[in-house]
Amino acid sequence: MCHMVSDVSLEELHAFAAALEIPTRAFHGDHYDVPQHIRDLAVLRGAQTVTSRELVKRLAAAGLRSTPAQRRAYKHIADERHGSGESMSDRGQ
Repeated sequence: MCHMVSDVSLEELHAFAAALEIPTRAFHGDHYDVPQHIRDLAVLRGAQTVTSRELVKRLAAAGLRSTPAQRRAYKHIADERHGSGESMSDRGQ
Protein backbone atom coordinates (compact mmCIF):
# COMPACT_ATOMS: atom_id res chain seq x y z
CA MET A 1 0.00 0.00 0.00
CA CYS A 2 1.23 3.49 -0.80
CA HIS A 3 -0.08 7.03 -0.46
CA MET A 4 -1.17 9.30 -3.27
CA VAL A 5 -1.28 13.05 -2.65
CA SER A 6 -1.37 16.29 -4.60
CA ASP A 7 1.04 19.16 -4.15
CA VAL A 8 -1.46 21.45 -5.92
CA SER A 9 -4.97 20.97 -4.51
CA LEU A 10 -7.41 18.44 -3.12
CA GLU A 11 -9.52 19.02 -6.24
CA GLU A 12 -6.61 17.81 -8.38
CA LEU A 13 -6.12 14.82 -6.08
CA HIS A 14 -9.80 13.83 -6.22
CA ALA A 15 -9.93 14.24 -10.02
CA PHE A 16 -6.81 12.08 -10.47
CA ALA A 17 -8.21 9.46 -8.09
CA ALA A 18 -11.53 9.44 -9.95
CA ALA A 19 -9.72 8.99 -13.27
CA LEU A 20 -7.94 5.99 -11.76
CA GLU A 21 -11.27 4.67 -10.38
CA ILE A 22 -9.99 4.78 -6.81
CA PRO A 23 -12.98 4.56 -4.42
CA THR A 24 -13.62 7.54 -2.14
CA ARG A 25 -13.31 5.24 0.89
CA ALA A 26 -9.56 5.19 0.16
CA PHE A 27 -9.33 8.94 0.91
CA HIS A 28 -7.91 9.78 4.34
CA GLY A 29 -8.14 13.54 4.70
CA ASP A 30 -5.01 14.50 2.76
CA HIS A 31 -4.12 11.35 0.82
CA TYR A 32 -5.47 8.22 -0.81
CA ASP A 33 -4.22 4.77 0.14
CA VAL A 34 -3.64 2.89 -3.09
CA PRO A 35 -2.46 -0.65 -3.86
CA GLN A 36 0.64 -1.28 -5.94
CA HIS A 37 -1.16 -1.94 -9.24
CA ILE A 38 -2.93 1.43 -9.03
CA ARG A 39 0.34 3.12 -8.03
CA ASP A 40 1.95 1.75 -11.17
CA LEU A 41 -0.93 3.05 -13.32
CA ALA A 42 -0.77 6.45 -11.58
CA VAL A 43 2.95 6.73 -12.39
CA LEU A 44 2.23 5.85 -16.01
CA ARG A 45 -0.30 8.71 -16.04
CA GLY A 46 2.14 11.26 -14.64
CA ALA A 47 2.31 10.77 -10.87
CA GLN A 48 5.75 11.11 -9.33
CA THR A 49 7.30 8.74 -6.83
CA VAL A 50 8.87 10.59 -3.90
CA THR A 51 10.27 9.74 -0.49
CA SER A 52 8.04 10.15 2.56
CA ARG A 53 10.12 13.16 3.60
CA GLU A 54 9.58 14.80 0.19
CA LEU A 55 5.88 13.94 0.31
CA VAL A 56 5.45 15.75 3.64
CA LYS A 57 7.46 18.75 2.39
CA ARG A 58 5.29 19.05 -0.72
CA LEU A 59 2.05 18.74 1.23
CA ALA A 60 3.19 21.37 3.71
CA ALA A 61 4.35 23.76 0.97
CA ALA A 62 0.96 23.47 -0.73
CA GLY A 63 -0.88 23.95 2.58
CA LEU A 64 -2.47 20.52 2.26
CA ARG A 65 -0.81 18.67 5.14
CA SER A 66 -3.32 17.58 7.75
CA THR A 67 -2.31 17.63 11.39
CA PRO A 68 -2.45 14.35 13.33
CA ALA A 69 -5.60 15.64 15.07
CA GLN A 70 -7.24 16.41 11.71
CA ARG A 71 -6.36 12.95 10.39
CA ARG A 72 -7.83 11.30 13.52
CA ALA A 73 -11.00 13.40 13.24
CA TYR A 74 -11.36 12.56 9.53
CA LYS A 75 -10.82 8.87 10.26
CA HIS A 76 -13.45 8.97 13.01
CA ILE A 77 -16.00 10.60 10.68
CA ALA A 78 -15.20 8.15 7.88
CA ASP A 79 -15.60 5.21 10.28
CA GLU A 80 -18.97 6.53 11.46
CA ARG A 81 -20.14 6.99 7.87
CA HIS A 82 -19.17 3.42 7.08
CA GLY A 83 -21.27 2.34 10.05
CA SER A 84 -19.42 -0.80 11.04
CA GLY A 85 -18.00 0.51 14.29
CA GLU A 86 -14.72 -1.00 13.14
CA SER A 87 -11.93 1.37 12.21
CA MET A 88 -11.13 1.72 8.50
CA SER A 89 -7.50 0.82 9.20
CA ASP A 90 -8.59 -2.32 11.07
CA ARG A 91 -10.46 -3.38 7.93
CA GLY A 92 -7.48 -2.71 5.68
CA GLN A 93 -9.41 0.31 4.28
